[in-house]
Amino acid sequence: MRLTVIGTGYLGATHAACMAELGHEVLGVDVDPDKVAALQAGRVPFHEPGLPGLIAKHTASGRLAFTTDYAAAGAFADVHFVCVGTPQRQDSEGADLTYVDAAFAAIAEHAGEGALLVGKSTVPVGTAGRLATVHQGVEVAWNPEFLREGFAVEDTLRPDRLVFGVRSSRAETILRQVYAPVLDAGTPLVTADFPTAELVKTAANAFLATKISFINAMAEICEAAGGDVGVLAEAIGHDDRIGRKFLRAGVGFGGGCLPKDIRAFAHRADELGVSLGFLREVDAINMRRRDKVVELARELCGGSVLGARIAVLGAAFKPGSDDIRDSPALNVAARLRLDGADVTVYDPEALDNARKAFPLLGYAVSAEEALRGAGLVLHLTEWPQFREIDPERAARLVSRPYLVDGRGVLDADRWTAAGWHFRALGRPAPVGERSLQGL
Repeated sequence: MRLTVIGTGYLGATHAACMAELGHEVLGVDVDPDKVAALQAGRVPFHEPGLPGLIAKHTASGRLAFTTDYAAAGAFADVHFVCVGTPQRQDSEGADLTYVDAAFAAIAEHAGEGALLVGKSTVPVGTAGRLATVHQGVEVAWNPEFLREGFAVEDTLRPDRLVFGVRSSRAETILRQVYAPVLDAGTPLVTADFPTAELVKTAANAFLATKISFINAMAEICEAAGGDVGVLAEAIGHDDRIGRKFLRAGVGFGGGCLPKDIRAFAHRADELGVSLGFLREVDAINMRRRDKVVELARELCGGSVLGARIAVLGAAFKPGSDDIRDSPALNVAARLRLDGADVTVYDPEALDNARKAFPLLGYAVSAEEALRGAGLVLHLTEWPQFREIDPERAARLVSRPYLVDGRGVLDADRWTAAGWHFRALGRPAPVGERSLQGL
């Protein structure tokens, strides 16, 4: 089939490349000529494993191309996927639909009569119906995405489910043709009305955020009562009704999806007269975990971080990505810098983005360089490389072997045996360290 993908950011570029991989001819459309030129040359302006190879493969074959010309897009295909961003509004917790509205208007102006416009962006419930009313010369459908950064190619080509929000059998038939190889592989399909399809994505993100904040709330209880949240999570995770995923306590979630999506969901629920107030507490618990790391850093530095040399391992909001949007690691680093600390950050992929957003922080080209001379080390993004650091070698680089594991994945016994004063959120300090700095 011939398809267009409107918006070539993280979602759009991935979707375009994967649709080409499924055998379709794809034209990506964006208003940014520099981004279009880079993608047309086979260059991906962000880090996503597996994606550069697909972009290069299919631009070279001619199956995938990019343009800024909406008229060309309208003439190219009758199926158009809209994959633009929905950031949080500046004046409220609601989603900003400026880009969605503009993209639908631009492609609808040039699309043929009866063309199918398929939204993939995460939007407040009611958006698809409103757009269908506004653009009656075309047909609208909604096909929410469920991508995990770092696994986006896999999640597109081999998703755990597909959701089609449609109002006609024709729209469903077209989407079945688009995704035929995926459906033939046995992927479950859920066909729904517009509101349900929109709510599936926001409900899924709300549930994941709630599960993360739940275990972090349990970490707060463990810190107050002297319990171990790691053992607690293991015990409740054996219950298959609960499961073990997303039950690792730490500095919390970030990124461009979960934080703004749960705020927008609660905001939209308020507009509909339904209270989802618990999502605001989910958000508050998440932010308190960042506060806890800052507080712990101050305590381990004797009550003040003024003049302290602190190494921060991690800048991306999660491993496998260079995305620093709402990054807990950089939020903590910036706050410590404002308190007078000398902060040096290292991340395997996100340094360029971090430098642009936080130019006053220090940056290192390796974990070893970041550690050298540090009086406190904060592990805040769980890159596999950080688990492989040799604690004994690291102890020889720092001025004082103090470590806070803000992700709960490092081997406490191994680091303690190497002479480190080791702390992790929601876990008691080792017996020999509980008198340190009043902890």
